[in-house]
Amino acid sequence: MNNKIVLFPDDTSLIVSNPDPINFRDDASKILQHVQEWFNTNLISLNWERTLFMHFPTKNNSSSNFDIMSKDKKLTAGNSIKFLGLTLDNSLSWKKHIEATIPKLNAATFAVRVVKTFLSLDSFKLIYFSYFHSISTYGIIFWGNTTLSNVIFRMQKKIVRIMVGIRNRDSCREYFK
Repeated sequence: MNNKIVLFPDDTSLIVSNPDPINFRDDASKILQHVQEWFNTNLISLNWERTLFMHFPTKNNSSSNFDIMSKDKKLTAGNSIKFLGLTLDNSLSWKKHIEATIPKLNAATFAVRVVKTFLSLDSFKLIYFSYFHSISTYGIIFWGNTTLSNVIFRMQKKIVRIMVGIRNRDSCREYFK
């Protein structure tokens, strides 16, 4: 049994690890009950609508048909959760994270396209690094090796082409330098 509590100023995450599904459920319920008691003692309320659990199945144990209970409350099982700005799914495929990142990058690309005629290349670089680059590289050490990251790279090439004023089919390799 390997359990950890990860605390942040406005968020608490519990990591419960047990290869046996029955013991996992019992451990998680017990820990959740202790956390709920601590919250109550310290006059903090637990938002049950936003409290989820996610089971990461393994090849040997893919069963996740169980409920985690604490007193009269039942935790909702989720297939994906947001953890420190990264969207995790139970298979760690990073598909949901990339799907959540694409609209943000589209907004950044649109913003650059709208102000294109008013700004210099140096101003574009400031906007690019503060807006697009910061979003596209957040957590890249985790999700950057997935094949789905190619979508992000194509979006990056698109915004570079907009910034330097070249056509969609022109190579932008030299502009990445």
